[in-house]
Amino acid sequence: MKNQINTDKVQNPKLRPITIALVGQPNVGKSTVFNMMTGMNQHVGNWPGKTIEKKTGTFNYNKTTYHVVDLPGIYNLTANSLEEVIARDFIIKERPNVVVAVVNAAALERNLYLVSELIPLKVPIIIALNMMDVAKREGHRINPELLEKAMGIKVVPMVAAKNKGVDELMHAIDKLAHRVEDYKHVQPEIRPDLLAVLNDIQAQIEGFVPSDYPKDWVALKLLEGDKAVTQMMKEYLESSRWNAVQDILREHDDAMLALVSSRYEWIDRVVKGAVEHPKARQISRTAKLDRFATHPVWGIFIMLGILATAILLAKRIGLKTTWDALDRYLPIAKTGIASLLTNFPSWIRSMVVDGIIPGIGILIVFTVFLTMFFVILGILEDVGYLARVGYIMHRFMHRIGLYGKSFLPLCIGFACNVPGVMGTRVVETERARLMTILLTPFVPCIAQTTTTVILAPIFFGALAPLVVVGLILFNIVVLGLSGILLNRVLPNREHLELIMELPLYQWPNPRTIGIYVWQRMKHFLAKAGTVIVAATVVIWALSYFPHGNIETSILASIGRFLTPLGELMGLNWKMIVVLFASFVSKESTLVSMGVLVKDPNFVSALQAMLTTPAALAFLVTHMLFIPCITTFAVILGESRSWKWAILCVAYLFVVAFGMGILVYQIARLII
Repeated sequence: MKNQINTDKVQNPKLRPITIALVGQPNVGKSTVFNMMTGMNQHVGNWPGKTIEKKTGTFNYNKTTYHVVDLPGIYNLTANSLEEVIARDFIIKERPNVVVAVVNAAALERNLYLVSELIPLKVPIIIALNMMDVAKREGHRINPELLEKAMGIKVVPMVAAKNKGVDELMHAIDKLAHRVEDYKHVQPEIRPDLLAVLNDIQAQIEGFVPSDYPKDWVALKLLEGDKAVTQMMKEYLESSRWNAVQDILREHDDAMLALVSSRYEWIDRVVKGAVEHPKARQISRTAKLDRFATHPVWGIFIMLGILATAILLAKRIGLKTTWDALDRYLPIAKTGIASLLTNFPSWIRSMVVDGIIPGIGILIVFTVFLTMFFVILGILEDVGYLARVGYIMHRFMHRIGLYGKSFLPLCIGFACNVPGVMGTRVVETERARLMTILLTPFVPCIAQTTTTVILAPIFFGALAPLVVVGLILFNIVVLGLSGILLNRVLPNREHLELIMELPLYQWPNPRTIGIYVWQRMKHFLAKAGTVIVAATVVIWALSYFPHGNIETSILASIGRFLTPLGELMGLNWKMIVVLFASFVSKESTLVSMGVLVKDPNFVSALQAMLTTPAALAFLVTHMLFIPCITTFAVILGESRSWKWAILCVAYLFVVAFGMGILVYQIARLII
């Protein structure tokens, strides 16, 4: 049955900017399609009032500018998560001119379920049949023309990672956006008994459905038991009509399963004759690799090996070159600028030479290392390996009382604890969410890891990569033990399960990785870059005033007050100050070192200042130290409790110094 969309709902592109919505399940290459279409003409932020990332961009085609919105990855349009609510609300309320459904050709039947839910929304749809090369390699043979005929929806075969089919997709978007009245689709058929029930529901809600929502779609969602739609209609309907709807739903409480079954029957009819699947005995490349990558034992060793290799590569390629250049040119720059500022007051000369210039040097070090790190991370994500890390870690998560979506914010915490804590909003229950909030600061952020990667070679030489991996694992062990303790302390234990889709392995795309790195480095330079320079000036001021001598400065007074604590782990007052400076931002650790260690040969000065046991104790304490002030503010906001926020910081303080003292006392007996 052919159906024409309601063109009154979809605004004419001549009356407003043409908006394209990209929608699809996770791991279908949707971001790659977005990157290929928009290139660098994109912006990353958050949806208003939400912590979910919002990606928008533009592209020009046929003298027309198109605005593209990359909606969050979702499996269906039922309001089970914030991502699903955002995606469907955007489609329903914003009415994009064209919705591009990106589907994985190698998992076509599963991906078409989302399409079956999009069609009742009566929006113009194009299917981007992505990963055609992966499907072919996995043994699937697909005829796009037959699929298009079966659905009445334009199907564009693509290999977005290789820029194949992108021009054809933009051409199809341009054609549909300007001739939306020609769009007709085949409506998924509904069993007669279900259709009768839906008609009864529609009769009761007639005239009460908000104008943005299609009446038949609302009836479908009521029958499915969608919580958001149910609550909405409860508020809009008269009590007598609402009771009548409830009576219908109670009488057909098994209709939801029948409706899902009906959709899959439609999918079977659509793909019949258009798709040839591989032979049952054929084992795909992904399955072969996953025998090792997801193995409960070998998978962990592979993960640790990849982590160590990534750190070693970033250190060798990025840090060594940067440090050599800074050692050579930074003293020259200091001397040259000091001579230029001869006629200026001594405090200004000192601020520039001893504060700003070292801060810029540290910023360069961070920038080079992070660029290399994000390149490696982008490759691992594009290949499809990062999802395997989540799968491997599930058993560990299960033991500490965290499951499923709690792993995502902890993973994000390795980049930055702030979005990690904010990302806990995806966790389903309040108890699991609170646990995840309190445990996220145990994850060493990229600034802590970078500092450790930079300092470890100074004290441990060739063993530095093993020391860094060991310190990260030590954090994870402490996180696990703290999780077990927290799980016992908090009431009402829960049993949640992990549902995770592992994407097929594919070759990384340089353009996608380049955009990934650019977006993250742009954010780092705009935010952390200014913090680093500002923190340098503040720390310099505290180390200079009131007499222009660091030994009689405000910072020295603070440090000497804390000296008894530092002596327990072999640290002088300067290194204790360095630890506490990280409360401003974790990048401030190296900044404060650069200010306090006033020696042209920074490396030799540090080696003379710290013994090997003291250096190990310092790194352990630094990796476990209290979160930065921004993370603390977010913990307070997300937990909505001063008690939990202060308890989190106090616990981390005790654990960090306790572990640092313990490691130092043991290490000095061994080393």
